[in-house]
Amino acid sequence: MAIAFLFPGQGAQFVGMGKEIAETFPQAMGLYEKAGSIVGMDLAKICFDGPSDRLNSTAIAQPAILVSSLAILEAMKACLGPKTPCPSACAGLSLGEYTALHVAGLIDLEDCIQLVNVRAQAMEAAAQAMPGAMVSIIGLDLAKVEAICKQMAQGQVLQPANLNCPGQVVISGERSACERAQGLALQMGAIKAIRLEVSGAFHSPMMAPAAKTLSDALAKCRIKEPGQIQVVANKTGRYYRSSQEVRIGLVEQLTSPVLWQACMERLLGDGIDTFVEIGPGRVLTGLMRRIDRKARVYNVSDLAGLEALQTSGLEG
Repeated sequence: MAIAFLFPGQGAQFVGMGKEIAETFPQAMGLYEKAGSIVGMDLAKICFDGPSDRLNSTAIAQPAILVSSLAILEAMKACLGPKTPCPSACAGLSLGEYTALHVAGLIDLEDCIQLVNVRAQAMEAAAQAMPGAMVSIIGLDLAKVEAICKQMAQGQVLQPANLNCPGQVVISGERSACERAQGLALQMGAIKAIRLEVSGAFHSPMMAPAAKTLSDALAKCRIKEPGQIQVVANKTGRYYRSSQEVRIGLVEQLTSPVLWQACMERLLGDGIDTFVEIGPGRVLTGLMRRIDRKARVYNVSDLAGLEALQTSGLEG
């Protein structure tokens, strides 16, 4: 059995996430408190009690999801003890890549929290300076989505941003271009074309100012060389081979498409047959079902997920 840990990105947040975990496991609550002191806000209160509009803001959602994912992992370790699965690889969707790099031992906890905080604030600032949008297109293949972007850009920014799974591509760009593409996608037979509740055009050139800010922060951050646990990069669908590749990959990730399907296919092709999604929500579990139905997928987002993992016989 070869295991990979998967970590969710922005959009997985919801009011109440991590609350029962933190109330049950002091280790988890301790992480919320530590992260809150680093970013200068009560992340536990926002995660547990909202309000939702505050939690959903990019500047708060990203550190909130990071700490919630790590808190759930701490609870998993406390619950399973020596039977905690040991992953061969980790991957995370967009923001989740930071969680993966920390769990794999490449970025220390405090540095990871600070980096995500810088990233989140820079992305929100870029979104406010250049308003954009994202649309999830379901039911069309990548070639058709690329054709839609080419036709509907009309001189504006518009491109695929997340290649999530077969038949699901998210596009990103200027709002009017996204609106035009949304309409054409439905005309071309898309099952759905849904405007996402995000503040900007993430994973597009409109995030270039945020990428510059993040690059400066990464230059000052210590990143260790990849070790026993491999991390597959969103930008390339390949494993990181050096700390410098990590710095480059995290910066380019902001303005380039996230190749999530390619990342999962890389892990599957290398013999990973069991995936554990750790963090709020079930987004990555759902995507894996569409990428490879034969893969074993466990979701650990709450106490029920922990209990199911306990009785699964899954061990490292």
